[in-house]
Amino acid sequence: MVRDMAAEVVVKAERLSFAYPDGREVLKDISLIIERGETVALIGPNGAGKSTFLLHLNGILHSNGFLEVLGKTLSEKNLKWIRARVGLVFQNPDDQLFSPTVFDDVAFGPINMGYSRIQVEEAVQKALESVGMRGFEERAPHHLSLGEKKRVAIATVLSMNPEILAFDEPTSNLDPRSRWSLISLFRALPATKIIATHDLEMVRALCQRAVVIYEGRIVADGHTSIILEDRSLLKTTGLAPDEE
Repeated sequence: MVRDMAAEVVVKAERLSFAYPDGREVLKDISLIIERGETVALIGPNGAGKSTFLLHLNGILHSNGFLEVLGKTLSEKNLKWIRARVGLVFQNPDDQLFSPTVFDDVAFGPINMGYSRIQVEEAVQKALESVGMRGFEERAPHHLSLGEKKRVAIATVLSMNPEILAFDEPTSNLDPRSRWSLISLFRALPATKIIATHDLEMVRALCQRAVVIYEGRIVADGHTSIILEDRSLLKTTGLAPDEE
């Protein structure tokens, strides 16, 4: 991938490797640069290492190699600062929503960052407005539809005003209407976006750049249209059927 040398680098990974305690390697020498304002797709089959990479961006997982986020090395002393600026949205919104009401879930981050009561209220209302969920403040998250839960989960990170948004399989299990509604929402979000997915239709509609991860390694990185037209690459990496 050719870089704009004048652009600001917001994620820089060098030779990032990770293995689980059972010895299974998930990331193998990942080197990747992401610039401010990009919408980048991490594509690959299940188990390729996409989600594992996202979990490194705010320190949920640590591994061998070098990782710098927004100019700061990912380390214990920088962890709180980085987590306030990297919003990670999990694949299953039930992993992110745990409070009695939507308001409480969206307010959780700002409260823990020490916002005042007025600042918390403003952050919650702005975040819910951004995802089209104003008026749901007193609803119980577990009573919402899957699409609504995903929007509230996004609001929980938007309330922190992050500079980077990382999404793990955001369109999984959504009906077509909810899926395209979510894609439209993503287009309107100004932050740098990193989306781990195997939803190639969404990637084509939303992302200018695609990074293919297969068996823990980056095997391709380029303009989305070029990557998605490479049928041999997609077949080899399990993103397209062998016979069409």
